[in-house]
Amino acid sequence: MLATLTIKNYALIDHLQVVFSEGFTTITGETGAGKSILLGGLSLVLGKRADLSSIKNSDEKCVIEASFKIENYNLESFFKASDLDFEKQTIIRREILPSGKSRAFINDTPVTLDVLTELGVQLIDIHSQHQTLQLTDNAFQFKVIDAVASNQKVLETYESELAVYHNIKRELKKLIDFQQEADKEYDYNSFLLQELQAANLKEGMLEELEATYEKLNNVEEIAENISHSQQILGEEQIGILSGLNELKTIFNKLSHFGNAYKELYSRVQSALIEMDDIHVEIQRMEEGLEADPQQLEETNNKLQIIYSLQKKHHVLEISELLAVQEELAEKVSKTESLESNIKQFQLKLLEQEKQLDTLATKLHKNREKAVPALKKHLENVLSFLGMPNAQFKIELNPTSKYFSNGKDELHFLFSANKGGSFNELRKVASGGELSRIMLAIKSLLAQYMHLPTIMFDEIDTGVSGEISNKMGEIMQQMSSSMQVFTITHLPQVAAKGDVQFKVFKEDKKGVTSSQMKELSTEERVQEIAEMLGGKDVSNAAKMHAKELLVQKK
Repeated sequence: MLATLTIKNYALIDHLQVVFSEGFTTITGETGAGKSILLGGLSLVLGKRADLSSIKNSDEKCVIEASFKIENYNLESFFKASDLDFEKQTIIRREILPSGKSRAFINDTPVTLDVLTELGVQLIDIHSQHQTLQLTDNAFQFKVIDAVASNQKVLETYESELAVYHNIKRELKKLIDFQQEADKEYDYNSFLLQELQAANLKEGMLEELEATYEKLNNVEEIAENISHSQQILGEEQIGILSGLNELKTIFNKLSHFGNAYKELYSRVQSALIEMDDIHVEIQRMEEGLEADPQQLEETNNKLQIIYSLQKKHHVLEISELLAVQEELAEKVSKTESLESNIKQFQLKLLEQEKQLDTLATKLHKNREKAVPALKKHLENVLSFLGMPNAQFKIELNPTSKYFSNGKDELHFLFSANKGGSFNELRKVASGGELSRIMLAIKSLLAQYMHLPTIMFDEIDTGVSGEISNKMGEIMQQMSSSMQVFTITHLPQVAAKGDVQFKVFKEDKKGVTSSQMKELSTEERVQEIAEMLGGKDVSNAAKMHAKELLVQKK
């Protein structure tokens, strides 16, 4: 429950600190006194987005702090999951700095707005006049039925499985889209791949072929030079080998005259051995050298294929062509395996649909069981609130579509008059009727959702007299199991509160500010009397106010 609320430098509030109690609290005050400011401040501390314009004095920060008694509401798991210290009396603080930045704290630990909002919805349900319009919203209607049907855990599982389902669908669509594009390129890619594979490309192949081509293409010139080199080396009289042999003989004779001659002998002998080996190698070349037009043509054809492939793929090296070949092979392989992958994802999708269908069926059955109880509760409460002929027709129609909360379509139809036709709430219910319906729903949700606190902002708009008295009774009944606040302009409702606060404006030194105070019994009589008859309070109005206060007991 909300224990205290402190507001500093917010809108028309300089500094306000209020202590609240359990049970039913009513809040009254003239229009414009600042009741909406109070709600705005409370909304900020529960995670609403901050607005710099809400700071009263732009040179100072705005601070809103609320303390909650939470020991009986099973929130320990939330605090543990959020890495927060659990305190039986938890303090939430929100600060808006003059720069426009805001900070949030739970038990003095900084938190994000998402964490603050997540905790806030578990602490207080603030019902605004705008929220009454949610009655006509299909999502809110489902929320009501699912609360009565105790569908929360099934819904959580369904939502989780639905996320998996949508993920599989996305992946399947990607594969199908890729297949459509890949099919267009498959034939072309296959052709390019076959071209490259037919070339039997290997590292170093180009250099080897170019060397072979140069040899075959210049065989006559090579043969002529080889023959000439043979002559230079092997000519019997003046050849290099003959000269070296003569040198060898000379230095062999001189070698016993000293080491220098002996060393020259060794060097000449080594040169002779090397030149003799060269001579043999040249002879072998000469013997193997012959014109081969067929091999020349084959080599040239291979080279032209490689040159053509290099030009086509805009590369210079064989290694680059091999990389292109590998990439094309991967694309072709991926395209060829797409059909298999698509079938696998289609099977996954079918399995996921089976799981969703099972969960959706469970949701539907639970809802069907809950509808009679919901219908009966609403009609009984509305009868108590002066609408004895109000009837609901709640239709649940299974569909083949997967919605965010199952596969049902919901028609929440209403008729206010006996014999009247059923239609959507937004078409047939007046503002006062919507207020009464919303109160009936909130009184039911309070039983199932176990919220610590609920705050009504003028939910009694559009009603008066005895009906407002009965609306007060319902809120009073709700307060036996939870903390209930209501902001009201109706004396009958205000008098039902265990405690009554008044919001008012006061001027100090030419500055207007909003204040809030708890009323004593005498002050309540005066306030309710003014609500009944205006500022000029008559004795009759006072007597009536006293009667209303007595009746609440």
